[in-house]
Order: sequence, then C-alpha cells, then structure tokens
Amino acid sequence: MRLLALMGPAFVAGAWQFGPGNLTSAVQAGSRFGYSLIWVLVISTVLMIAFTDMSVRIALVSRDSVVETVKRTLGRAVGGAAGLGVFVIALMFSVGNAVGAGLGLSLVLGGSPVWWTFACTAVVATFLFTRGLYGVIEKVLLAMIATMAVCFVITAVLSRPDWTGAAAGLVPTIPPGTGLLLVALVGTNFSINAAFYTGYASRERGLHRDQYRETTLADTIPGIVAPGIMTALVIIASAAVLRDEQGASLAELAGVLEPIAGQTGRIIFALGFFGAAFSSMLANATAGGTLLSDGLGWGNQLSSGRVRLAILGVLAFGATVTAVAGGSPIQLIITAQALTVVVAPLLGILLVILANNRRLMGDLRNRWWHNPLAALGLAAILATCYSLITSFS
Repeated sequence: MRLLALMGPAFVAGAWQFGPGNLTSAVQAGSRFGYSLIWVLVISTVLMIAFTDMSVRIALVSRDSVVETVKRTLGRAVGGAAGLGVFVIALMFSVGNAVGAGLGLSLVLGGSPVWWTFACTAVVATFLFTRGLYGVIEKVLLAMIATMAVCFVITAVLSRPDWTGAAAGLVPTIPPGTGLLLVALVGTNFSINAAFYTGYASRERGLHRDQYRETTLADTIPGIVAPGIMTALVIIASAAVLRDEQGASLAELAGVLEPIAGQTGRIIFALGFFGAAFSSMLANATAGGTLLSDGLGWGNQLSSGRVRLAILGVLAFGATVTAVAGGSPIQLIITAQALTVVVAPLLGILLVILANNRRLMGDLRNRWWHNPLAALGLAAILATCYSLITSFS
C-alpha cells in the first residue's frame, strides 16, 4: 500500500504522452508498415525512463522548481528558454489534443468536429481552475490509464495478430517512406517535455529525497512503461486489422476495435480516442502554461492569474489551429506531434547537465551507466530533429 500511494507523477506524464498523436502515429505505423516499427517504442521507452528519472531526482534534491533550478545553476536566460521551450511544445501538442477530442466526440455524437473541439476546450478551461486540481488530475488519469490498458490488451489478443511477426518487429529496421511518421513516433514516445514536467508533478505530490528508490519502482518505471506497452499493442492490433490501409481516416482507425464488439467497437474506440485527447489536453495545458509562467518569473502556482492566462493561451492555440487548418486531420496531428522534437534537444541537455552537477545532486547525481543512456537519448533527439528538417526541405 505504501508503494501504491507513491504512484502518480510519472503516470501523469505518461497520460500526457499517450495522447491522440501517439494513438494516431501508432495506428498509422501498424496499418502502413506492419510490425516493423515496434522496436522504436522499446528504445523510446528506455530513454524516456532515463530522462524522467533524471527529472525526478533533480526535483527531490532542489529547493526550487526545475526551471528555477536551471536559472540558479545555469543562468536566468537559460531557465527562461527552458520554460518557453516546454510552452512551445505544449502548443504543438495542443493541436493534436484539440483535433482528437473534437473528432472523437463527432464520431460518437455526430456534428461538426470543430464545434466539439470548442466545447471540449471550454470544459477543460473551466476544470483547470478547480481547487485541488493536481490531486483530481492524478486520480482521473490513473483510472483512465488502467481502463485503456485493459482495452488495448483485449484488442491486441482478439485481433489475432502474427505474434512471431510482432516479435520480429523488435529488430531495428527502417522501411522506406516512414518520413515524418518515424519522427512522430519518437516524439510522442520519447517525450522530453513530459519527462521535464515530471519533476514539477513530484514536487506537487510532496515527494522526499528518501523516497527515491521506492518512487522509481512504484511510479517512474511503471508510469512510463505503461504507455509504451499500450502503444505497442495499438501497432500490433492495427497491423493485424488495417494492414495496407494507406492514410486511414478516424472512422477506419476505429476498426481496430471491431474484433471485440463489431460496430459497437467503433464507438468504444472513438470514446477511447476522445479520452486520450481530453486527458492529454488537461495535462498539456497545465504543464505548458505553468512552465511558461515559471520561465518568465511569474511563479508556478495554478492560483496565479498569469499562470491561468498562459494555460488559456495553450488551449486557445489548439482550438484556433483546429478551426482554420485545412487538409487531413490525421496528417495535422502527425505533423504537429513531429514538430515537438524541435525544442526537445535543449530540454534534454539541461536535464543531463543538472543531473551530473555534483554540488546540486550529491549522492543522487548520474551514475556511470546513466550517462551512456543520456548520450543515446540526446543523439536520438538530434537525429529526429535532422530527419524533420530534411523532411520539410
């Protein structure tokens, strides 16, 4: 029970990570390339654990927030850039969240996805300003993750995949034509912004230095592994049900759950898609607005008017882009998720620098085996940035 009580901060980060962009990228990967990209999830999950662990350790040893620690250690300009960087990433995520929430509800209830997007944005804006917000978010997201996990396990089993082929997908290969999809898979499953925010959630929870080991076992590892497993199951089910479907629409993506409940499965998928979008919208707006305010020196408390204004800015951006953007909504989600990797190198480098600072970290500084993983993570981030630039050139 003591270990269960520590669950929360990493699961909040995982729920933010497992949004509509993650689901969309996974279904596209399975339907277009079969099981061949499952290895991306394994590597991304290991790297995500490493960087989330660094963020948690920094939060446990510092008297200030992560951004304030960056300012005190590396200068105010660097700290401000970090807060602004997370805010920019949150803006990109807000597009996928807004699109996903509107599309999910429109598939279930009918009507215009844009109007449903506006409705969801209004609900989140109202919900964000309730008292005891973090505790409510944590409990809701834990329940949603447990429900989605059961759903996707059943989906993968009943879709009758080729499990041998799925195991072969653990061997790294890059099929021709992956392009932005590969970048989006890395960007959504190795989410530096979510890792960065876990330090804030750990402080909000009130975790202490002597709880580090228990927190790692009860929260950090399972909280990050859970969305990785769910994403892999989505790819497996998509490869079995929608193989060779190019550029699937949301209605076609809903076919992933047809092996469970036929036509009803489409509604179940749409509700799951909406749930992922809505929960991610809530966490994303909160984190983006909080870190922008913290970076600008306005504080990081949700009760602050400036923090609330920044949160509303994230929500408004997602709703506005959804309303005015043309083209495929699915492609819009993938493109927005891919763009999140542009700012990720700065955040990753800051976490590595702080986690290796002997004066700050003491006995919780990076061990010898942490830094090879950190170097691999930074290399992956830079490689995805390069792939993104060349994809648009």
